[in-house]
Amino acid sequence: MFHDGARRRSVALLTTGVLALPAVAACGASEEGNVPAAAQDLAPTPRDLVANGSTLTWAIDAVPGTLNAYQADADTGTTRVTGAVLPALFTLDDKGRPQANPDYLESAEVVEREPRQVVVYRLNQKAVWSDGREIGAPDFAAQWRALRGKDPAYWTARNAGYDRIAKVERGKDDLEVQVTFDKPYAEWRSLFTPLYPKDVMGTPDSFNDSARTTLKNTAGPFSLKKVDRKSGDITLVRNPRWWGDQPKLDQLVFRKVAPKNRTKALTAGRVDLAQVAPGEAERISLARRDKGAKGPLAHGPGAGRTPADALMSWAVAHGTEQEAAESEQLAREQTREAVVAYAAEQKSLGAYEVRKALEPSFTQLALNGADGPLADERVRRAVARALDRKELAETVLKPLGLPAQPVGSHLALAGQDAYEDASDALGSQDTAEARALLAEAGWKPGQGAARPKNAGASGEPAEGAEGEEAVGDSGNEDRPGDDGGEYIVGEDDGKSGARGGPMLPGAVAAGQGAALWRQADVVARQDGDGKTEQGAHAQQGGPPGAYAPKGTAAPKESESPGAEGAAGPLAKDGLALTLRFVVPSGAGSEQLRAVADKIAEQLEKIGVTTAMKKVPSSGYFTDHVASGQYDMALYSWPGTAYPATDGRPIHAKPVPAADGSLNVAQNYTRVGTDRIDQLFDQAVGELDDGARKKLIKEADARIWAVAGAIPLYQRPELVAARPSVANAGAFGFATPRYQDIGFLKKGAKPGKQDRKPGS
Repeated sequence: MFHDGARRRSVALLTTGVLALPAVAACGASEEGNVPAAAQDLAPTPRDLVANGSTLTWAIDAVPGTLNAYQADADTGTTRVTGAVLPALFTLDDKGRPQANPDYLESAEVVEREPRQVVVYRLNQKAVWSDGREIGAPDFAAQWRALRGKDPAYWTARNAGYDRIAKVERGKDDLEVQVTFDKPYAEWRSLFTPLYPKDVMGTPDSFNDSARTTLKNTAGPFSLKKVDRKSGDITLVRNPRWWGDQPKLDQLVFRKVAPKNRTKALTAGRVDLAQVAPGEAERISLARRDKGAKGPLAHGPGAGRTPADALMSWAVAHGTEQEAAESEQLAREQTREAVVAYAAEQKSLGAYEVRKALEPSFTQLALNGADGPLADERVRRAVARALDRKELAETVLKPLGLPAQPVGSHLALAGQDAYEDASDALGSQDTAEARALLAEAGWKPGQGAARPKNAGASGEPAEGAEGEEAVGDSGNEDRPGDDGGEYIVGEDDGKSGARGGPMLPGAVAAGQGAALWRQADVVARQDGDGKTEQGAHAQQGGPPGAYAPKGTAAPKESESPGAEGAAGPLAKDGLALTLRFVVPSGAGSEQLRAVADKIAEQLEKIGVTTAMKKVPSSGYFTDHVASGQYDMALYSWPGTAYPATDGRPIHAKPVPAADGSLNVAQNYTRVGTDRIDQLFDQAVGELDDGARKKLIKEADARIWAVAGAIPLYQRPELVAARPSVANAGAFGFATPRYQDIGFLKKGAKPGKQDRKPGS
C-alpha cells in the first residue's frame, strides 16, 4: 500500500476545557501488541510454482479520475495502478512496517541529526525510467518542489513531510540523493512513494494535467498500456526495461466493477479477483460447500418456505377465487424462475473461494462535540462508557469467523509496533458510571420533556426532515428503500417503528480535498454485507431491530431483554436528551445498520434517546459528516504506518480560518486539545523510535479521554479469488508485490492457508 498517494490529509476541530487524564499512567505496553489480529490470506506461492504468462483481471470500483496520487481526487484505483508502474522506495510488510524496497534502494538512512537531519538514499544502479533515463536526484528534487506547499499553482492534496525539507541534492554520484531537513522528520520513510519522474512533477501544468489520464514514463514491473474509460478497463503490460524479478503475468487488467455488480461479474467470470461484501462471501462459501450436492439448495429464494406454506400456496393457486389464484400462480412461477437463476449463480460462484483477513482500517463512532449535548465532555464520555464495544465487534466479525476484538487505539492497529490498547484512559463499559456522568452534567429523568418533531441534538429540526412526522404517526407509510426518513429509539411515547430501507454498505471518510480520503471511500463501500435479510425483516425492508409495523407498541421495560435497571429518558431545561444518529441510505448497508441499532439500544439503557436519520448515500459524508450536520455517525479510517504524520489532522484542535469559520481538517468530531497537538508535533520530530512511541501512546490516551472518536472494530477484508490465483487476495497491511502475482502451474499447490475448508 503506497503511502503518499493514499494518506489522510486536512485540518482539525473543537475542544472544551482542561483535560484531566488520570488513566494515562496505567497504559502499559501490551505483550500482544505486535501480533496481528488476523493473518493475511494470499495463497502465498514460490515464484517457481507460478506459471509464466496469462492475464489476471482485478476488480476496482471505478476508473480513477487521476493517475496522480498526490491530487485530491485520487482513489484506490489510482493506488493500484501506481503501485504496479511507479517506484515505491518503501513498502509495508504484513505488520504495517516500512521496508526498504531493494528494487529501487541499496540503502536509505539518516546520516546526520545535528545541526540538521540529513537522509542519504543510495539507489539501485539498474533502476531506470521506461525512457531509459536513470532514476535520480532530479526526480526527487522535482517531487519535493511540487509537494512542499510553497507554490499554489500545484494542485496538491498534501505537503506533510515535504514542507520540512530544506534542499534535495545529488550526492557523491548520480546514484546518491541527499535530502536535508529544516526540521527533524521522524517519518521520512513516508516520502517519495510513489516517486514520479521529473517530467510529471517539474511544472504545475504537467503536475495538474499530464498524469491525470496516462503515465507515459514509468519505472515499475508493469507499464501502462491503455486506459479505456468506455469499457472500464485499465490494461498494464510487462515493462521491457524492468530490471528486477520479471512479472509472472503478461497483462494485469484492472476492471471497473461497482460493488453492487460484483456478484454479477463473478457469476459471468469477468474477474479473477474482487473484494466482496459479507453477503457475497457467504454465497461463495455456500457454493463451494454445495459442490456435488444433489437436490434443491437449502438456501436462496423460497428456501424458508415451510410445508404448510407450500400447501397453502398450492391451495390458493388451485382455488376457486380466480383473482387470488392467478396472483398466486404468478408468484409461484416467479419463485421457480428465481430458484433456477439462483442455482445457476451458485454454480458459477463455486469457481471462486474467499480469502479473508482484517483490513488495515477501523470503523469508529464519531461524536460531534461542536455544539449541543455532546459539546459537554461528560456527555461524550457517558455515551462512550455506555457502549459494549465487544458486542459491536462481534456483530460484524463473528459471523465471518474473524477475531472480534475491539480496536484499542486511534493511531495503530493490532500487529503494528505502535499498537497499544489505551482505552483505559476512557474506561470500560459501565452503565452506572455513564448515568453518573450524565447526572453530573445536569441530565435527569424528565417525563414529558419537550422534543420538537424530527429534531436534532440541540432541539432544532433535523436537516432534510421537513414535512416528516414522528415514527408511528398516522398517515405515514413505512417505505422500504426511501432515501430519507427517521426513526426514534428510546422515546417513551408508546410507539416504535421506522421508515426507510436498507442502507449503504458503510460510511467512510472520503471524497473531499485529501488524497487519503480515497482509501476511506473504498473502506466505506465495504461496511455492508450486501445481503438481503430473510423472512419478516426482509418484507419490512431492513435488518432485525430496525423496523416494526406501524403502531406496534414498544416493549415494556420488564419485557425488554437486559432492561433491568434501564433508565428512563433524560432531560435538561425542559428538553429531552436526544442525539441525532446520521446513517446513509441505499442497498448493502445492513451490517452498518445493525451496528447503529445496537448502539441505540445500548444508549437507551442510560436514558439517551437516539433519532436515527437516514440521508442520501451520495452526500452522507460531504453533506453531513464533513459539514458537521450530525451528533453521531459511523465511518471508517484506513490504518497508517506513519501515525505521527497521519494522526494529527484527524485529531488536532480546530483553528479559525481566514473567513471566520473553523478549519477542522479531518477532525470531523470537532474535538481536540492543545496538548494532543503538542504531542503530535513532538512525535513527528522525534528521531528516537522509543521516545516517539511513548509520545504517540500518550497522544492516543488523551484522544480516548476526550471521547470524540470511539474506535469499534477493524473492518473485514473479504476477497473472492479463483483458487488458482497465487500471491494475491486479502493483503492486510502488506503492499502487493505485483511481479509475483499470477496463476499456479498445473498440479502446483499454494502455501499454507489460514482459511477453513469451504470458506
